[in-house]
Amino acid sequence: MTDKMLKFVKIGQQTPPKRGVDNRKDDFNEIYDEFITQKAQEQSSRCSQCGVPFCQVHCPLSNNIPDWLKLTAEGRLKEAYELSQSTNNMPEVCGRICPQDRLCEGNCVIEQSGHGTVTIGSVEKYITDSAWENGWVKPISVKHEKDQSVGIIGAGPAGLAAAEQLRKNGYQITVYDRYDRAGGLLIYGIPNFKLEKHVVERRTELLKDGGIKFEQNFEVGKDATLEQLRKKHDAILIATGVYKPREINLPGNDLDNIFPAMEFLTASNKKGLGDKVDLFDKGILNAEGKDVVVIGGGDTAMDCVRTSVRQKANSVKCLYRRDKDNMPGSAREVANAEEEGVEFVWLSSPKEFKGKNKIEKLIVDQIQLGDPDDSGRRRPEIKQGSEFEIKADIVIKALGFDPENLPLLFEAQELQVTKWGTIKADFDTMETNIKGVFAAGDIVRGASLVVWAIKDGRDAASSIKSYLENIELKKSKVA
Repeated sequence: MTDKMLKFVKIGQQTPPKRGVDNRKDDFNEIYDEFITQKAQEQSSRCSQCGVPFCQVHCPLSNNIPDWLKLTAEGRLKEAYELSQSTNNMPEVCGRICPQDRLCEGNCVIEQSGHGTVTIGSVEKYITDSAWENGWVKPISVKHEKDQSVGIIGAGPAGLAAAEQLRKNGYQITVYDRYDRAGGLLIYGIPNFKLEKHVVERRTELLKDGGIKFEQNFEVGKDATLEQLRKKHDAILIATGVYKPREINLPGNDLDNIFPAMEFLTASNKKGLGDKVDLFDKGILNAEGKDVVVIGGGDTAMDCVRTSVRQKANSVKCLYRRDKDNMPGSAREVANAEEEGVEFVWLSSPKEFKGKNKIEKLIVDQIQLGDPDDSGRRRPEIKQGSEFEIKADIVIKALGFDPENLPLLFEAQELQVTKWGTIKADFDTMETNIKGVFAAGDIVRGASLVVWAIKDGRDAASSIKSYLENIELKKSKVA
């Protein structure tokens, strides 16, 4: 066994240094500095190379983490990159935004033994960024072009992963997306301080260079129905994600300056990309100088509160109905938000929005945790007579996302959906009830992680490949 590994007893856990709070609050740049080569190799060498790699087991993509850590420790960085990208279409994205504390790092064997996890996400980011810098990342090179084509609806992580996998097999790929840029939530939902946009844009440019066509500002149902796209392509993949904001129906819900999270985040991200955003420029979707209240406890809520800080809000509060230990968002993101001055109002739930024409304050109930519900989490219960007020100039609702009514939007009433509105697809093949139409990502599983969307996109590509090969096989037998 190489003496370059198993150094977790001598070398402690280390992440790349974070920029100082006062410094990072002034801009939207990523908050973590890069690993230097020596530190990346040193941290990788802490891996215990255990017989059962729980980091890999708990990665949705089953990334071969121990092996690319070993290669990094040995200075074989190009090989580490090649291994990393063989199972992941966007390792530079996952290294930045995956909740490693809940996945690979949280299940690291040396973490469980008390030595502190290997900081896998930071090493993954370092490997891929080094690959881009050294020119090791190349466009898809197709050896044998095929006549069959696939239309992919949605340019988010599931759609992009499927597009890449299918293009590698020689299929003609067109990606249709309603927005003006490819990337989905990676572009318009996730702030720059977690994922700088050039990281996404260089990836989509690479796909274009590999022969994948993109039709932006294209709305299925408006520019073409699902049936019309079916006639144009040999197979279709629906990977739209879920964008419909969950609502909280309270008195005063119709007051001005109450916004869903995606509307707020999209305005900020568009502004960062250099677009003209009227509502931002007029100060409506801009938190500067305002008392901001964000309702919710997931990663989207953390994106909203930390964006508000950078927009120079007067104060930023986050209301969550459970306590810190039961917060669904990444503990790392909560800690970053607390460092940056966000005030968390735990065990609280809004009761009423108050104001004349626009929001002025919230009436809030205090919460106590009761018996566990069906999910095993303790049920939030209102403390009677415990209400209090919170001043607010703007309220952002980050309560999660639901699927849109795709059968209606796509003029495809025959498309079957579940009781939750997600598309009903075969668990094994990912094919819908419409022949040749497949579905992947959040539109099937509900709002989830980017890494799961990539996994679903890869699985859907494999199923579509088998479907198209069967068609060709039948044609050859007839001939």
